[in-house]
This record gives sequence, structure tokens and C-alpha cells, in this order.
Amino acid sequence: MNNKLYVGNLPYQVDNEALKAEFSNHGTVGSVKIITDFDTGRSKGFGFIEMANEDEANTCVQKMDGQEFHGRNLKVSIAKAKQSSPRDNRGNW
Repeated sequence: MNNKLYVGNLPYQVDNEALKAEFSNHGTVGSVKIITDFDTGRSKGFGFIEMANEDEANTCVQKMDGQEFHGRNLKVSIAKAKQSSPRDNRGNW
């Protein structure tokens, strides 16, 4: 079951609450996380949304992918599982 969405091409001024409000029109939003730069705190233009279930996640992909949001066309898809990277094992000999 995959109910987590990737949302790309976000306007930089959009915050978690505005994104949650937009996606709440299509189902129950469990959590929202806009990814920010560690040093500046500025949005990197993408984030993740967890929907209540897989059906609602699929509905959001169908209805929101390519839709205009604050002047930009969103890229919405089912999030892929996080892959490990060499950085994850730093210091583990």
C-alpha cells in the first residue's frame, strides 16, 4: 500500500498549510512536508504528502498532476521508496 505522494514544481512561497488545504479537497491528508534547504530554510520546490489511503492518493495524482497552483503546474506522483545512499553509512566501518 502506497499512500505517499511526491509533489514537485511547488512555488517557493507555498507553505505546508497551503499545500495541505489544496490536497484536502481530494481526500484526507495525513501529513505534509515541504523539503527545505538546511542552511537557508527556503523551500526546494518539492515535498511529500501522505494521504489516508491508496485510493485517495491515486485520486490526487489523477486530479492534481499538471494542475496550476499559485502560478505553477504541479508534478504529482506516487512517491518512490527511499533508496539508501553511501552517505547513510558514514562512519560505519
